[in-house]
Amino acid sequence: MSRGAGAPIILAADVGGTKTQLGLFRADTGTLEPLRVETVPSDPALSFVEVLGRFLHPSDTARPAAACLAVAGPVVAQRVTMTNHPWVLDASELSGALAGIPVRIVNDLEATAVAMPHLPASRLVAVAGPTEHARRGNIAVVAPGTGLGCASLYWDGTRHHPVASEGGHGDFAPRDDREIALWHFLHERHGHVSWERILSGPGIVALYTFVRDVVGLPESAPVRARFATAPDPAAVVSHAALDDEDPLSGAALDLFARVLGAKAGNLALEIMAVGGVFIAGGIAPKVLPALTRGSLREAFLDKGRQRALLERLPIHVSLESDAPLLGAARLAHGTASTSV
Repeated sequence: MSRGAGAPIILAADVGGTKTQLGLFRADTGTLEPLRVETVPSDPALSFVEVLGRFLHPSDTARPAAACLAVAGPVVAQRVTMTNHPWVLDASELSGALAGIPVRIVNDLEATAVAMPHLPASRLVAVAGPTEHARRGNIAVVAPGTGLGCASLYWDGTRHHPVASEGGHGDFAPRDDREIALWHFLHERHGHVSWERILSGPGIVALYTFVRDVVGLPESAPVRARFATAPDPAAVVSHAALDDEDPLSGAALDLFARVLGAKAGNLALEIMAVGGVFIAGGIAPKVLPALTRGSLREAFLDKGRQRALLERLPIHVSLESDAPLLGAARLAHGTASTSV
């Protein structure tokens, strides 16, 4: 018999507007062994129960004993209406469809936060502060991607507990004349200016447009041509900036890093994140050189009398794309609150 053969099987999912990742894990004394992981389209023509039914093969020798779903949307009373998808998920209804097993629904960034303290060093890149730390104390997580996710881990002296947030939709706070001009630029187009308007894929494109139209840097003809055919305009800006081929793209990405550092510093102060700050999400690994050049760190530290406190906080970028799934698996097993 293999190690942990008698351990419970748990079901985890990362449910997004475009795709859903599902996994079965064997939970053995605090460790999680992946048994099967699949990624499928979040097909609105199907119900989520149908998606689960297709994943849980009749040939599986063991059925899950518990489940946790990390979902892109605000979770209230174990029910969530997804932000960018028609699915409405309810924990009690899903439990009934899964033979009565316990089902927990959390925000995807809440699950991402749970995974952060358990990531190996190979999946983390130090950006600022101490590179080695015990990870005890509150932890802040900021994750720019399609939108901007925020979450935290509260440290009770022994264990971490996840705390969800919709802080990406809070008011953007400009710090200098250029950022004040950026606020006016976005306010004219959207009304309310949230952090997400800047710290996201669409935000990178907005920054490029701002630097071109307001700051006045000239647009490169090759970059302009790429926009016509590129499926992801933010990637065009990022690649041109990182390849040092376009000053306009470089200035836009540098401004992105500065605003990200300011937001991360605000969250670190708000929750006293002495356990560290993690930058997760899909964008950070792709623009990593821009986040390590100093602009992010300087904006993070630029908090007046609390600069000395922030200098002691480690900042890491997560390279783990499966963090929401791994965090959901820990929550399903009840291991997310274990000491680290």
